[in-house]
Amino acid sequence: MARPRNDNFLRALLREPVDYTPVWLMRQAGRYLPEYCETRRRAGNFLNLCKSPSMACEVTLQPLARYSLDAAILFSDILTVPDAMGLGLYFAEGEGPKFERPLREEWEIRDLEAPDPNVHLRYVMDAVVEIRRALDNSVPLIGFSGSPFTLACYMVEGGGSDDFRTVKTMLYNRPDLLHRILEVNTTAVTDYLNAQIESGAQAVQIFDTWGGSLSAAAYQEFSLAYMEKIVAGLKKTHDGERIPCIVFTKGGGQWLESIAAIGCDAIGLDWTTDIGEARRRVGDKVALQGNMDPVALFASPEAIAKEGRRIVDSFGGGTGHVFNLGHGISQFTPPDHVTALVDAVHERSRRS
Repeated sequence: MARPRNDNFLRALLREPVDYTPVWLMRQAGRYLPEYCETRRRAGNFLNLCKSPSMACEVTLQPLARYSLDAAILFSDILTVPDAMGLGLYFAEGEGPKFERPLREEWEIRDLEAPDPNVHLRYVMDAVVEIRRALDNSVPLIGFSGSPFTLACYMVEGGGSDDFRTVKTMLYNRPDLLHRILEVNTTAVTDYLNAQIESGAQAVQIFDTWGGSLSAAAYQEFSLAYMEKIVAGLKKTHDGERIPCIVFTKGGGQWLESIAAIGCDAIGLDWTTDIGEARRRVGDKVALQGNMDPVALFASPEAIAKEGRRIVDSFGGGTGHVFNLGHGISQFTPPDHVTALVDAVHERSRRS
């Protein structure tokens, strides 16, 4: 299978020469787009949208119709994996994701099993196939999963949390139980990402959203060690093409050297780390992705363009930079402001 006609994103991840700095945005298909809100309304709710391959394809493509983005990302949710384990995912209005059956009892944790992604998550694979067909080799498709620790946070807490008190208490009181959950999650995520690759994903990202809430020692033991196992177990090539892997730990800027050593192709940065400094620290080991503060998109288009140019300049010349936000785009972002950012990054990087 040939690379997409616009393969700047894949080339940047592999630190090959590029025409300009490629751009995609975390949560680029989302509630800030009126067309997304309309499709979601037709779906009835968020889970229906995720579980309909045709609607997932529709919303995946919507931001690419509006903006000159250099990659599409599969529209799904990180919690599809624990949902497939039988924890009973649901979305409470205005409260975010919840699980009917969070992992609290020892027997529940002992009985936990990794789902077969081609059976229990078939709708995701069908969406990947449909999106690849619809993209018609124009830009690459990114697949993704949550990290084992981030998934465990939701699985044990039963939803989002301000302090992750329940899962962290387990970490310190009963590390054996948390390790058991993480081992199952690691198998599940590896199988899930490999199934996405086999279905047509051309790069994958591991979202370690809550790894940055851990102490340095706990991060190494309970998050990074398991992501390293996943990276080692991922398919490195498919259809004769390299499949790059991005690891994104929000709040992980102090551990860049450790993350770079696990074998991933790129590190995602949040906005608290200077990208030029990050590049000096990791050298040519990995590409870097990021890392504008998503809230900067509420500023004027001129200010947005200026901040985009500053980050391009901070990274410096050469290759190995994928421009992104430091976390997902806010649902309140004015859609036209994204145009100012994408155009400014492309223009500045072409010139430099």
